[in-house]
Amino acid sequence: MEAVQQQLKRRKRQKRKLEEEDAASAAESEAGGEGGGEEICCQRSRQALAREVRAKVQVLERTFSWRFADRAAAKRATHILAELAKDEKVVNVIVEEGAVPALVKHLQEPPPLLGSEGSANEGERPFEHEVEKGSAFALGLLAVKVSAVPEHQQLIVDAGALPLLVDLLKRHKKGFNCQVVNSVIRRAADAITNLAHENSNIKTSVRIEGGIPPLVELLKSTDAKVQRAAAGALRTLSFKNYSNKNQIVDCNALPTLILMLQSEDAAIHYEAMHIVQRGAVRPLIEMLQSPYIQLQAMSVFALGRLAQHCCS
Repeated sequence: MEAVQQQLKRRKRQKRKLEEEDAASAAESEAGGEGGGEEICCQRSRQALAREVRAKVQVLERTFSWRFADRAAAKRATHILAELAKDEKVVNVIVEEGAVPALVKHLQEPPPLLGSEGSANEGERPFEHEVEKGSAFALGLLAVKVSAVPEHQQLIVDAGALPLLVDLLKRHKKGFNCQVVNSVIRRAADAITNLAHENSNIKTSVRIEGGIPPLVELLKSTDAKVQRAAAGALRTLSFKNYSNKNQIVDCNALPTLILMLQSEDAAIHYEAMHIVQRGAVRPLIEMLQSPYIQLQAMSVFALGRLAQHCCS
């Protein structure tokens, strides 16, 4: 009788053990299934994102004209790509799907319409400056999000972005002076800043492409946002680049920078201070010997601000 009871107990223990093993196995399978589901979901999400980006790239590739429908579609495509580029996780997908050359293409105006269509729409320039602004904004975001990957910055430059961005800095010279023009200039300056960030080769390329003189000129802009963007670009370009520092001074930037040091706008003051620190101390000291009292006074003020900043 006792032997029978012990046998029953052993069977119960074995049964419990088997049930526990089955439960553990089921839990592992369920967990594995959930993980696999997440991976599949992630893959599908990436595929959907790639399709969306590819669709916008195709829109940009076929809408390089002044037709209203083309300009409207291109404007929307650049806007969507810029919004997507704000997410660092999406940047690689945007680059891989060929968005860079398509965006660079739209940094410039499309050619005039030809034939009867051109005559019918003569003088019409729908969404003027806005498509270029959207392209510059998107490229600037791509550049800053991948600043740790210089080959992506170089990809944008190799696609021909720099001369087109420099041209955008000069839009106000064509007689345009409105908010949208200031916006496109600001986006171009920001894009140059992000492309040149911690990239000595691109800093040099910006100088070679003639980007420094228009940026210095924009320091005099009455639009504070443009002024800040231009100063930010010059600050980046002057960092650890002796030739760029010299050209900024040679372009007579000092008087404007000194005026900016008196600005109540903290951001403008900050940018001007760092440009002066990086390349204008010696020229300021030389200005003390100027026969013009006003220049001497400006130099004293700027050097005083620098000393104050260094001691704070």
